[in-house]
Amino acid sequence: MSNVLQIFWKQMFGDDERESRPRLRRRITVDDEPAATNTIFIVMRRMRAPLIILIVIFSITVFGMSLIPATDPEGRPYHMSIFESLYFMSYTASTIGYGELPFPFNANQRMWTTISIYLLVIGWAYAIGSLLTLIQDRTFRQALALQRFRRKVRRLREPFLLFAGYGQTGELLGKAFDGMGQQFVVIDSKSERIDSLDLVAYHADVPALAGDVRNPHHLAIAGLDNPYCSGVVALTSDDDVNLHVIMAAALLRPELPVIARVVSPTIEYRMRAFGNPSLVNPFDRFGDHLRLALRAPASYQLLTWLESGPGADRPRRARPPTKGRWVLAGYGRFGKELVKDLRDEGLAVTIIDPLGSSDDPAVIVGDASEPSVLKRADLATAVGFVAGTDNDTTNLSLVATARKINPTLFVAARQNLQISSPLFHAMDPDSLLVPTEVVAHEMYAQLSTPLLWRFVQEIPAMGDEWASRTLERITGSCGRRLQELWKERLVPGEAPALRRWLLDDEVRLGDVLRDPDDRSTRLDVVALLVQRGSGHDAEIQLTPDDDFVLRADDELLLAGRTTDRHALETTLFDDAACEYVLYDRHVPSSWVWRKLSRRTRSRHPVA
Repeated sequence: MSNVLQIFWKQMFGDDERESRPRLRRRITVDDEPAATNTIFIVMRRMRAPLIILIVIFSITVFGMSLIPATDPEGRPYHMSIFESLYFMSYTASTIGYGELPFPFNANQRMWTTISIYLLVIGWAYAIGSLLTLIQDRTFRQALALQRFRRKVRRLREPFLLFAGYGQTGELLGKAFDGMGQQFVVIDSKSERIDSLDLVAYHADVPALAGDVRNPHHLAIAGLDNPYCSGVVALTSDDDVNLHVIMAAALLRPELPVIARVVSPTIEYRMRAFGNPSLVNPFDRFGDHLRLALRAPASYQLLTWLESGPGADRPRRARPPTKGRWVLAGYGRFGKELVKDLRDEGLAVTIIDPLGSSDDPAVIVGDASEPSVLKRADLATAVGFVAGTDNDTTNLSLVATARKINPTLFVAARQNLQISSPLFHAMDPDSLLVPTEVVAHEMYAQLSTPLLWRFVQEIPAMGDEWASRTLERITGSCGRRLQELWKERLVPGEAPALRRWLLDDEVRLGDVLRDPDDRSTRLDVVALLVQRGSGHDAEIQLTPDDDFVLRADDELLLAGRTTDRHALETTLFDDAACEYVLYDRHVPSSWVWRKLSRRTRSRHPVA
C-alpha cells in the first residue's frame, strides 16, 4: 500500500494512535451580529416605500420649479437654477418659508409652489405615519431592545453571571448577588418577567433580554461568548430547557462553570453527559435535609442558616420524630424522593395518591382530602405527615385536616407558588419545602464563595455537638441574624501587610483577630474554615481555634459584622496596624519610617 493510501486510510478509519489520544474540544464562536443588527433592516424595509415616495415628490417639485420660465425685475427672462430650486423647496417643505427668491414669482411659479406644498404635505404625512407605525411595531421594538441589550453586555468590564431564566429563584439569587456587588445578566422567554426587573431596587443596572434561552444566538448575545462571563445559571422551571442551556454552554464555552435546576432523573442523567455541571434537585435536597434533621437537628439548623445567606434570621431547630410511621399525600417526583429517604432511615411510610403507583402496590388509592381516605391512612397513630401535592390549596387543607385529627403530628408541607407564602407562614408547618428557595440557597452557597460550599458539604459529617457549638459562636458574633460571610486570602494583593510577617514569623489566628484600635479587644469574627493549598490536594480546617498557625496563601471563610470586617481588612493592609495588632508596637505610619523599619527587621528578625 502506498504512503498516500495509508494516510487516506488513517484519516477515514483512524488508527490505534489516534484512538488513544484524548479528543480536545475546541471553542466555537456564535455569530451574534445578524440578530443584533435587525433594527437597521427593519427600518429600511418598512420605510422604503414612504422614503421613495417622498424623494420622488421632492425631485418632481424641484425640477418642475427649475423648468418654469420667469422674468427678473428688469423684464429679462431667466430660469431658477437646480440649487436655487432645491433651496426653495427645502425650506418650503419644512414649513420654514423664507419667501420667494431670487426674485418675486410670477403666477406660474406660485401655482407650481401651491401644488408642491400639497404634494409634500401628503408625502410627509405618509412618511410620518409609517414611522409612528414602525415605532409601535412589536418586531421593531424587540429588535431595538435586542440591540440596546447587546451594547450593555458588551460594555461590561467586570465578571458577571448569566442567568438563563428569571422567576422566583432568579429574583432571590439576584438580590443576594446584588448585595455582594456581583454583576449578572438575565435572559428569559417571558417579557413580563423581564419587566419585573424594573420593580426590584437593584444597586446596579441589570441587562435583561426577553429571548429564547434555547437559542445559542440569544445566549451569545446575552454574554455566553463574552470573556467576562464567569458562569452560567440555568433557572427555568423546564428541565428540557435547562438541558439546552447546559448543552450550549458545554459546547460553546466548555471552560465555564454551569449550575442548573433539575427535577427529572432522566434529564439529570442527560445533563451529566455534558461536562461536569452542578445540578440542584430541590426534591432530592429536601429529602437529604429531612434525613439530616432526623439524625442531627443542630447540623440541619446550621446548614439552612448559612445557605440562606446574610440577613437571614436564625431558623428554629426542627426535631422530626425518628421512630414511628409517616403518612405522605402525593406520590409524584417529590413524593418518591422523600419516601426513599424516609425508608432509608428505617421509617415506615404510608402513601396516599389518586393514581396509585406500580412501584409500590401498598399505596392507598384516593384523594387525601376525603375523610374516608384519611381514615384508611390512620393519621391518629402516625408521627409525621407530609402534604406533598403540586397544589397549594390542597396542601394547606391537608395540613389543617391532619392537625385536627392528630395535633401532635410533625407536619411538613410543599409550597409551589410564591403568592401562597403568607398562607403557609400563617399555617406554620414544622417543615416547609419551597423548591425555589431550596434551589436559590444552594446555588448561592456554590456561587458566592467556594469556601462556603465546601464548609456546607462538611457539616453533616461533623456531628451535632460541633454544629451546636458553631451555631452559638456565630450567634454570639452576629446575633440571631446572619451578618456577613466573606473570604480572605492571605496573598500579596489582598493581605500585603500580614503576609510579610507570615513569611518570617509564626502568626496565630487569634493574634490577627484583634481590634487595630485596641488589640486587647477581640473582633467578633468567627473563622469557619481555613483552606491551605488548592484543588483536590487542598487541606481544610473547620472552625479553627485561636492557636491555629496561619501561613502565607491560606484562604479563610469568616462570619461577622461589617464593622469587624473593615477592622480586619485594616490589619491585613496597613503595616502599622498589623504590627500593633501582632506585637503591641506603636509605630509611625510614614513612608520613610516604613522603609527604615523594614530594613531593620530584615537585619534583626523578630524572635
